[in-house]
Amino acid sequence: MNDVVVSTPSSSSSSSAVTLLTLKNRGPKSNGSDRESEVNNDGVIIMGMAKKGHVTTNAQPSFMTWTAQDLLHVARFHWLPCVFAAGVLFFMAVEYTLRMVPSSSPPFDLGFVATRPLHRLLSSSPQLNTLLAALNTVFVGMQTTYILWSFLIEGRPRATISALFMFTCRGILGYSTQLPLPPGFLGSGVDFPVGNVSFFLFFSGHVAGSVIASLDMRRVKRWELARMFDALNMLQAVRLLGTRGHYTIDLAVGVGAGILFDSLAGKYVESKTKLATTTITTDTKEVSFTKRIGKIENDH
Repeated sequence: MNDVVVSTPSSSSSSSAVTLLTLKNRGPKSNGSDRESEVNNDGVIIMGMAKKGHVTTNAQPSFMTWTAQDLLHVARFHWLPCVFAAGVLFFMAVEYTLRMVPSSSPPFDLGFVATRPLHRLLSSSPQLNTLLAALNTVFVGMQTTYILWSFLIEGRPRATISALFMFTCRGILGYSTQLPLPPGFLGSGVDFPVGNVSFFLFFSGHVAGSVIASLDMRRVKRWELARMFDALNMLQAVRLLGTRGHYTIDLAVGVGAGILFDSLAGKYVESKTKLATTTITTDTKEVSFTKRIGKIENDH
């Protein structure tokens, strides 16, 4: 990897360099490298990767140019990746020393441990369990209504496409790995899906659908409605853990799935919009050209 070369903001804006670190007091070096960086108004050099399509060879490794001041700067201004780095080391130690759950025992779930009091309460009060299940089903209906409304009434298909992507993927994954029903599961005839029917545990469609709806609300600046959905989604997750209706990993992946499929749906809509615009532009040019040719022929 080559040394850093300082470029002007105008030239860096046109490069495909990816910002990695900001290092203070790093003097600019120029040796004809393909690597580019940028200097902001405070004199901070923004380190970048080699430009796309360029291969650098016979260069000094990047880490050999680091100084103690660089490392302190990274720890101060990029503390979040540092926390993640510490987390990697911590959980490596946990993973490699933890006694694994034997195949004859039920899975260990930290969410189940945290919601033991709620589970005991719902076990002893079937009426309360039924009430909470009914309220949760109403919330699922709210999600579904909003997602369909955004498409059928407002003409914005992104949330609906996202939900279609998500539930299809959930079906594939849920069938591929069919997790056992958690011990102590508290079912209800009014819980969604209504009627005590079977369902996939991995991952939570309840949570993912809520995230998709909330993200769409934020796009159209329905902030209060989005915050309400987020709060209800958190209560829903606590209830699902308390009834043993989902493992913790089902809920966590449900959040990630909602964000992922919303992003994929956005890319899909954007690509189709660009394609339609290009097609319309091409058709318009062809019609205009045909008209000009026809006019020329008529003149002659």
